[in-house]
Amino acid sequence: MLSDNLVTNEIKNAAGVEVEFQHYEHLTGRGRVFAKKGESPSYPHRLTVKHSETGTGVKLRRRSAVRFDETSLSQVDSVTPITDSVYVVVDTAVGHHTTSAKLTDLIANLMSFLASTGATTTILYDGTGNGAVVLKDGSL
Repeated sequence: MLSDNLVTNEIKNAAGVEVEFQHYEHLTGRGRVFAKKGESPSYPHRLTVKHSETGTGVKLRRRSAVRFDETSLSQVDSVTPITDSVYVVVDTAVGHHTTSAKLTDLIANLMSFLASTGATTTILYDGTGNGAVVLKDGSL
C-alpha cells in the first residue's frame, strides 16, 4: 500500500536526488494520482497508479499501470507547454499464478535493462542504462 506522501527515497531524478510526491486524488475504481511536491499548477508533474481486473477464477487478469507525466515549456520556443510521459504496464493472468515469482523476475528484467549497462549491479538513475537510451533515442 502506498502512503499518501512518497518522501522517503521512493522516487529519484536523473541525478539520484529524491523527488517528493503527495497524494492528489483518488480515481474511479482502483487508482490514485500523486503530485510532485511544490509543482506549479500550470506545469503539473504527476504520478498515476491504476489497477483493473477482468474475468474470474482461472480467467482472472490484472492490468496494473504506473505512469509519470510532466508538463513544461518547450525548449524550442519557451512558450508552448508540452507534456512528456513514461509508463509501465503489467498485464498478467492472475488466475493462473500461485505466486508472484514470475512477475517479480519480469519486473527485475525490465528494471535492470533500463537502469544498467550490462554486467554491473549498479543502478543508474542518469538515464544512461541500455534500455533508457533505447527509449530516449528511439534506437534499436
